[in-house]
Amino acid sequence: MKKVIVMGGKGTGMVAASIIDMIPDMELIGFLNDKVPVGETQGKFKQIPVIGTSEDMHKFILDEDTYILVVFKTMRKEREMWEKLLKLNIPREKLINVIHPSARIPWGYCSIGNGIMMAPNVQLSPDTTISDNCILLGNSFIGHDSTLERYVSVANNASVGARVHVGKAVHIGSNATIREGVTIGDFSLVGIGSVVLDDILPETIVAGVPARVMDSK
Repeated sequence: MKKVIVMGGKGTGMVAASIIDMIPDMELIGFLNDKVPVGETQGKFKQIPVIGTSEDMHKFILDEDTYILVVFKTMRKEREMWEKLLKLNIPREKLINVIHPSARIPWGYCSIGNGIMMAPNVQLSPDTTISDNCILLGNSFIGHDSTLERYVSVANNASVGARVHVGKAVHIGSNATIREGVTIGDFSLVGIGSVVLDDILPETIVAGVPARVMDSK
């Protein structure tokens, strides 16, 4: 039995918890959370204990049967989150994939890293590359020959077209659509419902139909 610790809490953390409960060889131990006190719980119905902070991570992974999933996100602070993730220096072999059984993955035709979370009905096309620590929420779609760099999050119902390159720690909002062939620069944020037709520079916030630059970080 693989013991899983999730770095996160409400929202995506609870989505991860619900998926772990469906996987026979995984057991959720609890959350690591830097804002909720140890001993409190997360979740309205099923309650998951907070067992430590990010600083406690390495004492937990000394156990050879314990693995980590990182799902915390803070909008507009993508570079900060990225730097925090790197500082944690989690051994790659300790990052576990948590994938809902309904996810449609062409196994053998794509590359999937470590520490990936895929929610219900995620769909990957052939020749996609999903790097470590990516989060794909419900009904999101990744087109053929596209690459998500490390720590990208794709929200529910978002659609990433073919031959798209998504830079590290990018967030793509719910119901957004990314046209084929586009490059999205590192640490950028694509707003809810946006339609991205052109390349996005690093550390840029875009929104709208078509998507326009709203701010730079």
